Parts: sequence; structure tokens; C-alpha cells
Amino acid sequence: MKRMLERKRLPEWLRMKRASGENYSRVKRLVTNNHLNTICTSGNCPNIGECWNEGTATFMILGEICTRACKFCNTRTGKPLPPDPGEPQRLAESIRTLGLKHCVITSVDRDDLPDGGAGFWAEVIKTVKEVNPLTTIETLIPDFDGKQENILKVIDAGPDVISHNIETVRRLTPLIRTKARYERSLDVIRYLFRNRKITKSGFMLGLGEHEPEIFETMDDLVNAGCRILTLGQYLKPSSDHMEVVEYITPLKFSGYGQYALSMGFEFVESNPLVRSSFHAEKHVKA
Repeated sequence: MKRMLERKRLPEWLRMKRASGENYSRVKRLVTNNHLNTICTSGNCPNIGECWNEGTATFMILGEICTRACKFCNTRTGKPLPPDPGEPQRLAESIRTLGLKHCVITSVDRDDLPDGGAGFWAEVIKTVKEVNPLTTIETLIPDFDGKQENILKVIDAGPDVISHNIETVRRLTPLIRTKARYERSLDVIRYLFRNRKITKSGFMLGLGEHEPEIFETMDDLVNAGCRILTLGQYLKPSSDHMEVVEYITPLKFSGYGQYALSMGFEFVESNPLVRSSFHAEKHVKA
């Protein structure tokens, strides 16, 4: 009952339709039957209905249990299982079955693995490319503790876009991100940019950040080499997560998007319901 009351308090622009439809059901069956994970479900993404009905999904590799416990994220925290050796092939075949022209792949943090899972990441990317040579790939990667040799494994596998989210402003990072560091995330973006990759990042609004901090974060990202930016409203996944401090209006988001473009970002998605993989097929063209 409490959760229902919380939903009723959402502003009109954040009220979403129930996910349904023929393509939605098809994607759901495929994900379930192939024992795959998606950030769409684990992260309670508000766009799951729209994306799955368009035949797209953001696949999450390396299991569904994360070694970190960020206060904004709905992914389970605990001790993960060992990587599944059959996952790269199942994922590649699922992408082919869906007929995707563009796919997005992310993962939980795997601080339990010596390389943070980077080698497995590389295997997944290479397998997807072999089975789907015409499909472009975006990878939304963790920070790998900032170790360049591990980030390089992903780079060398050849995805078209590499994204790493900074998630929030500098001041709030220690409050909501476990182990991750603001400057480390900027270093990841810098390293990707130096290696001539299409770079992308995003952060949430509504966590209590001040407007000058929003502009500062944009400035930090564009100076680090980030070329694609996503801005979206933070929504509290459960009673155990951070409270929403403010619901930002669509008009305000639009203004932030225009400002970001004026700073030098080449493509910006800025809307309350935007998530990092929303309309990702457009970003690869940027």
C-alpha cells in the first residue's frame, strides 16, 4: 500500500504505462528462456515497455549479483556466482534472434574477480561481433578500479561506443556510490577518449545536487573527453534507497540539455525518464 501511495505522488510527467504488448512479451520470453539478465528488469527501468516493444534490451552480463551496494541502484548485492562460460554464446544468439542493429551490454561490478571481469567482457564482445557482424555495440562498463590494463581489454575487443556513468555530482558521490570515486570515473572517460573511442556518460538529477554542481559535472565530463551525455530523474527503487530530494521538470531538463550542447557535447539526451541506454541506437551515429 505504501509503495502504491508513493507512486501516486509522482508528478504527472513521471507516471508510466504498464509494460505490455506482443514484442514486449517476445523479448521477455527470450530473456527468460536463454537465462539472460537485463538492467531493464534489475534496475526497474521506467522505459522497459517502450524499449522491449521496439525489440531492444540492455543485457547485463556476469550475473545479477553485484559486489557493490550503491544507494541508488536496485541490483542485488552479495557474493556473485562464477562467470557462466555459456553466457557469451547465448547472448550473441539472442541478439541475432531479435535482429538487433544495435545492442547495449552492461554488467554488475565484479570486484571479486582479479581483472574485475574485463576478460569476460572482451569474450562477450568478440562473440557478439562474430555472430552479429552488422550489429553495432555499446558497452556500459564499470570502473574496473581504474586499472587501465583492464579497461584496455574492453577497448581492444572493439565495441563502437564505451559508456561509463559518473552517476552524480562530486559532493554526493561518497554518499551514494560504493567504492567508486568521482575523479576515478573521470579518469576512465579520459582513458577511453585517449584511445579514440566514442565516449559517453550520464548522471541523475533530483538527489540534492545544486545547479552550479550540475554545470560543474558537465564541464568536468566534456573536458575529460566525454562526447555523449544522458541526464535523467532519479527515482527511488525501494524504501532502502536514497530519498528523492526534488522532481525536476521536463522544461528544466530541456534547458540543461541545451546548455550541455552549447558546451561541446555532440549528443545529449535530457529528460526525466531518460536512462543511459535510452535511444542508444542514435548515440552510435554521433
